[in-house]
Amino acid sequence: MTSRHRSTRRRLLSVLGSGAAVAVAGCNGLDEGANPAYEDGGVVDVAGDDRSAEEMTTAEALARQESHGSATSLESLSLVDHEFVLEDDFRGSTVQGTVENVGDDRVQVVEVRARVYDDAGDQLGQYLDTIGDVDAGDRWAFEVILLESPADVGRYDVAVLGTPT
Repeated sequence: MTSRHRSTRRRLLSVLGSGAAVAVAGCNGLDEGANPAYEDGGVVDVAGDDRSAEEMTTAEALARQESHGSATSLESLSLVDHEFVLEDDFRGSTVQGTVENVGDDRVQVVEVRARVYDDAGDQLGQYLDTIGDVDAGDRWAFEVILLESPADVGRYDVAVLGTPT
């Protein structure tokens, strides 16, 4: 077999393998969450002090930045409300709100992702809050701790994802 035939065969197998993976992924009826729907959130001018070194250490320990690997967009999760809130303790800059499970089944893991931007539109970071086992009809009040100074945050956007049972 010539190298040209091997190359074509490899390419064909690669395409077929990718297609099979997409077909199998599509069988579960889920949006794979590669591009979750983010809602914009504004930040009003807030006057607040930066965290002290001790407060920053605590905030860094509690702020979540690692996404849950299997979280995906789910039609059963609704972002009811959200807002930027400046707390006067170690939490400092936060995004707080409510998520509701409007579906008929329990959701095993719910994850809220908040991306933070400066006034120029440059992304400063992504932060998360998660909870497990949200039953059908239940609401969850989330709080995403942001590590940015309130003076640096120009806007944010937020999305909710989940892992079905």
